[in-house]
Amino acid sequence: MFQLTNNVLKISVKPKGAELCEIASVQNDNQFMWHADPDIWGSYSPNLFPIIGSMKNDQYTFKGQTYHMPKHGFVRHNDDIKLVNQTKNSLTFSLIYNDDLLKLFPFKFELLITYSLNNNALDIKHTVKNLDDKAIYFSIGGHPAFKCPVYKNENYTDYSLVFEHEETAQTYLLNMDNGLVTNQTKPAFDTKNSINLRPDLFNEDALIFKDLQSRKVALISKTHGEILNVTYNDFNYLGIWAKPNAPYVCIEPWLGIADAENTSQKLTEKEGIIKLPINETFNATYSIQIHEQHLG
Repeated sequence: MFQLTNNVLKISVKPKGAELCEIASVQNDNQFMWHADPDIWGSYSPNLFPIIGSMKNDQYTFKGQTYHMPKHGFVRHNDDIKLVNQTKNSLTFSLIYNDDLLKLFPFKFELLITYSLNNNALDIKHTVKNLDDKAIYFSIGGHPAFKCPVYKNENYTDYSLVFEHEETAQTYLLNMDNGLVTNQTKPAFDTKNSINLRPDLFNEDALIFKDLQSRKVALISKTHGEILNVTYNDFNYLGIWAKPNAPYVCIEPWLGIADAENTSQKLTEKEGIIKLPINETFNATYSIQIHEQHLG
C-alpha cells in the first residue's frame, strides 16, 4: 500500500490497478471513501482504460481484426502497474504495453496516473503517451466510490448531488441484459440542479450523462452540509452509480462511454473515443475536494 499525507488529508493507493482506496482526515480520521465490502461491491475507485463500460459481446474490431476487451478495460485488476515517481505530495504510477496487452489492445502506449495532494484537494491526473508508429484510440475515466452516509446519525436519503449549473440533461438508459447504451432517456434531476439519493435510484444501473453543462458536482448532506465535490473540467461524460441499497455513491468522470446498442464495433467509430497521433501525449485531470468543516 502506498500512502500520502499532508496537514489535512491522507490517502492510500493499492498497488494493483493503482487504485485509490482511502481519503481521510488527518485530524479526526473521518473516512470519505467506500470501504469496498466484497459482499456488495469490492472496489474503491477503479481506473478505467482503454474503454469505459461494456463493449458489445466484450469485443471490438480494429483494421479488420477482432479483439476481446473486458468491461472497463484492463487496468483495474492489473498487477503490472509500477510506482515510478514519489514526491512529498504526489505518487505517479505507470503501465506500459506488453505482449499480453497487445493481444487485447494493439497499440504501444504508456499510461501514467498521478495522485497529488493540494491542501484539502486530491488531483488525479491521467497521462497517455503514444509510443506506437500509428495513432492510438482509447477512452479513459475514473470510478471513485464515496461513503454515503458519512456520519452515523444519517440516512442515504439525507444526501443529494448538487451541480454547479442548472441542467436539462437526461440520463441515457442502459440495456440491463448486456450493459449497452440505448437511445432511450429519462429525467434524473429532482430540481434544476440536484439529484436526491435514494436506495432505488440505481435499479436501472448507472445514470449516464452526455451533455451536462456543469463540470463540478457536490455531495451534500441535509444535516452536515457539503461533504465533498468532484471537479471534472477535462471530462465530457459523467456516470453516477451504486449498487441498489448500498451505502456509497460513485461519481465517475469519463472520456468515453459504453458501446451503443447499434454499435459498428469498430474502435475508430466508437462514441467518445480519443484519437492520439504518433508521438503525442494526452492529459486529463479530475479533482476531489473535501470540505474543510469535516477535517477538523
